[in-house]
Amino acid sequence: MLGAMTETPPPPLESLPEDWSTALAIVAHPDDMEFGAAAAVARWTGQGKKVVYCMVTSGEAGIDGMEPDEARRVREAEQIESARIVGVDVVEFLGQHDGIIEYGVPLRRELAAVVRRHRPDIVITGNFRDTWSGTNLNQADHIAVGKAVVDAVRDAGNRWIFPEQLVDGVEKWGGVRAVWAFGSPSAGHAVDTTATFDAGVESLKAHAAYIDGLGWEHWDPREFLEGFGRQAGQRLGVALAAPFEVFPMGWGD
Repeated sequence: MLGAMTETPPPPLESLPEDWSTALAIVAHPDDMEFGAAAAVARWTGQGKKVVYCMVTSGEAGIDGMEPDEARRVREAEQIESARIVGVDVVEFLGQHDGIIEYGVPLRRELAAVVRRHRPDIVITGNFRDTWSGTNLNQADHIAVGKAVVDAVRDAGNRWIFPEQLVDGVEKWGGVRAVWAFGSPSAGHAVDTTATFDAGVESLKAHAAYIDGLGWEHWDPREFLEGFGRQAGQRLGVALAAPFEVFPMGWGD
């Protein structure tokens, strides 16, 4: 008789380095950070690191029962409060159109300007692979923004790309060590979020209007985040963790 088939466990995750001071998180929508990385941000701000949020859109197309102008106001306010909970006091909104972001040179140009302005050590974005966990399809805005973030970080370090930005004291910035994409199915690294998990949950709960608008009956933010957090935690050897795919940039400034 053939022996029972055993499923190969996923490989262990490596700990992310924490010998850095500043990070810039660039994502497509309000709530993106809270669905995958807010607890990690709470850990880092608790260490005294500075983290800035940049939302490419205001999520104005995200609530079916609310007109976009009203949704924009509500979702920006929710994001600012959500960021405050995890120690982030700078939240920028670029005002691009929710749901129809296009990857290309205009988006790279805008994001390169953000990187040059903030001059971070680390840039954080969301999963921009085609799927989540290899099955459920990712959303188009996430893919477009993530791809543009990686390219814009490299653009920001080249003085001959978008040189019109280099005025009034703005300089090229090649000091980004890596781009970290949270929630990627190809994640090979993670950070222990056991101590800051509750802050991450509260940060997600702050998006109350958006969550209500989704119409997910009996959906529980804590239960949702625990499911992913425990999976990553097992691979890191801790109770709860946030997984990231690391894209090294590999240059100095």
